[in-house]
Amino acid sequence: MKSPSRSLRLRGLRGKPYRILIERVTPELDGGRYPVKRTVGDTVVVGADILKDGHDVLAARVCYRPEGRKSWRYAPMAYDYDEDRWFGSFVVDAIGRWAYTVEAWTDTFGSWRDALEKRFSAGEDVRSELLEGAALLERVSRRAPRELARKIREKALFLRQENALLLDRVAAATSEELRSWVEQCAERSDLTRYHRELELVVDRERARFAAWYEMFPRSQSPVPGRHGTFADAEKQLPRLADLGFDVVYLPPIHPIGRTHRRGRNNTPEAGPDDPGSPWAIGNEHGGHTAVEPALGTLEDFERFVRAARDLGLEVALDYALQCSPDHPWVREHPEWFFVRPDGTIRYAENPPKKYLDIYPLDFWGPDWPELWRACRDILLFWIDKGVRIFRVDNPHTKPFAFWEWVIREVQSVHPDVIFLSEAFTRPKRMKALAKIGFTQSYTYFTWRNTAAELREYLTELTQTEMAEYFRGNLFTNTPDILHEYLQRGGRPAFRIRLLLAATLSPLYGIYSGFELCENTPLREGSEEYLNSEKYELRWRDWNAPGNISEDIRKLNRIRRENPALQLYTNLRFHHSEYDGILFYRKSTPDGSNHILVAVNLDPHHWHETMVHVPLDALGIAPHEDYVLEDLLTGARYTWRGVRNYVRLDPAEQVGHVFRLVR
Repeated sequence: MKSPSRSLRLRGLRGKPYRILIERVTPELDGGRYPVKRTVGDTVVVGADILKDGHDVLAARVCYRPEGRKSWRYAPMAYDYDEDRWFGSFVVDAIGRWAYTVEAWTDTFGSWRDALEKRFSAGEDVRSELLEGAALLERVSRRAPRELARKIREKALFLRQENALLLDRVAAATSEELRSWVEQCAERSDLTRYHRELELVVDRERARFAAWYEMFPRSQSPVPGRHGTFADAEKQLPRLADLGFDVVYLPPIHPIGRTHRRGRNNTPEAGPDDPGSPWAIGNEHGGHTAVEPALGTLEDFERFVRAARDLGLEVALDYALQCSPDHPWVREHPEWFFVRPDGTIRYAENPPKKYLDIYPLDFWGPDWPELWRACRDILLFWIDKGVRIFRVDNPHTKPFAFWEWVIREVQSVHPDVIFLSEAFTRPKRMKALAKIGFTQSYTYFTWRNTAAELREYLTELTQTEMAEYFRGNLFTNTPDILHEYLQRGGRPAFRIRLLLAATLSPLYGIYSGFELCENTPLREGSEEYLNSEKYELRWRDWNAPGNISEDIRKLNRIRRENPALQLYTNLRFHHSEYDGILFYRKSTPDGSNHILVAVNLDPHHWHETMVHVPLDALGIAPHEDYVLEDLLTGARYTWRGVRNYVRLDPAEQVGHVFRLVR
C-alpha cells in the first residue's frame, strides 16, 4: 500500500519532477500556433524567462534548425540582469521553414565558481571548496576529448596542492581559460527544454523590400482604342525599370467570360467592343491556366516574364478564385459551385450589389478535396511559367484552412514564392490571413491621412506583435480605390502620398495612372474611378504635363541607396510642433544610415514647424553641429540641438528626406 504522504507529494506530476522553469519565450505567436516571419540574413533574437530555486547559476541556449534537418544548431543565451531575462540570437541563412526552442540547465561549475569567489572575497577559508572543485573537474574530464581532459586534470591536480599559494589556486579555479574548457564538455544532468518547438518562416528579401507597379497589359497598346498585347506590355518594362520598380503586377490575364459581361463604368450591359472585367475568368478558350487570346499566347507571356527578369523586374500574377459562367469548370465540375434547388448556379453578390458575371466556388462542397487540389495546381502551373509572386484577390472570402494548406503545399516545394493578401476587411481577419501564411498584406494606409492616424496605424504595424507576422504593403491606390484625399488634393496630394508610402514602409505600390495624377471619381462620394480600367481599355500619355515620374524615380533610387529604408521594424515617429507636418526616422541597427523624413500632409497650404531631432539616437551631442542632406534636392543644412525649423510648401516641395552626413 502506498504511503499517504508520498501519494500527496507526487500527485499531479507527470514523469520526473522538473527543476527549471522556462517561460515567456519570444518570439512566440499565439502560443506557437502560427510561425513568425523573417527574411534571409536576419538575426533572430530569442528571449525567455528561465527560473530555478536557490542560488545556482544557470546556463541556456537557443536550439534552431531548418526544416528537414535532424541535428540542432546552438546559440548561447546570456542573462540580462535589468530585465531579469535571457537572450540569445541566431542568423537565418536559408529561405524556408525553421524550428527553434530554448534549453536550460544548472551550470554546476559556474555555481561552484560563483560561490568560491564570494567566499574568498569575504575572507573565508576556501580550501574545502577547492577540493570540491577538483573533484568536479575530474568528473568533467571523463567527458572531454583526450587532450582537453589532460589539461582539465592538471588544473584539478593544482587545486588540490595545499603547498601552493591559496591565491594562485583560486585564480586558477576562476580563470576564463578553465571556464571555456569546462563549457565544451559540461555536465547537463538537469537539462530542460521549453515545452514546444516554435516555427519560423524565412522569406527572400523581396518579401520585405520592393516597389510594386500594377499594370493592365490590355491597355498598353501604342494605338488608342486597340487592345494591347503581352508584346505591347513588354515595351513598357524599360520605363518601369527606369522608374525603379521591382515588381510588375498584372490583373488576371485569363480568358474573360461573355455571359453577363460588364460594360463601361460597370454597366450591366456590355457593348460589342467592351473587353469586360478580367476578374470574370473563363470562356471557351479556357480558364485559370489559359491566357486571353487578345493578349497573345502562353509563349508570349513567358517571353514577357523573361524580359522583365532581364531588367531586374519580377512579374506578379493575380490569383482570383472565381469563375465566369463560361468557365470550363462550370461544365466539367458543377459540384464545385453553389447549386440552387432549381439547378441554377448562384452568382456572386455583396447585397445590394450583384455580380452576374461571376460564380463563387464552394470550398466546402461535396468534392472539396479535388477542388482544393485543382486550385493548388493553378499556382504550380504559373510557377512553372516563371512566376514567383501572386497577389491574391479577396482571400477573406475563402476558407482560412484552404489558404493555410495551399500556401504550405506550394512553399514546401517552392519556398521562394510570395503571396500578397488583398483583403480590405476587418482587422482580425486581415491579421489571421497573415498568420496562416500570407507573405505580405494590403493595409488601411489609403484611409490614414492625418498625422495622428498615420502615427497610430504605422506604429501598430511596425512596433507591436503585428510586426512578427504582418508585412504591410502600402498601396497608394488600386483600380477600386481612389481616396477623397487624392480626388481633392490634386498633384500635391499624389506627391505627398507617394513620399509617405515609399518611406514609411519598405513595401509599397502604385496602380497605373498614379504617376499622371488621375483623380476623377465615378461620382461625388465614390472611390471608384470614372471610366475605370477594370471595364475598358485606357490609353495614356506617360509624358503628359504634370506627371510625377521624376518623384517616383528619385524616391525609388533613394530607397535602394539607403539600407534604413529597406527595413520594416525600424520606424520611429518624433515630435513636430505643428501636427500637420509629420516627422519620423528610420535607422539601421549599426547606426551607419540615418534617414529623417518631414512631410507636409496638407496638399493645399504651406506650413512651418519646429521638429525635434532625437540626438541621443543619432549619437549627437546636445551642442554639436550636424549636417543633414536632403536627398530629394541635394541641399545641405547645418542644424544644432533638438529643435530645428522646417517650412514646406506643397506647391513646390511636399517634404524632406534627410540623410545624416557623418
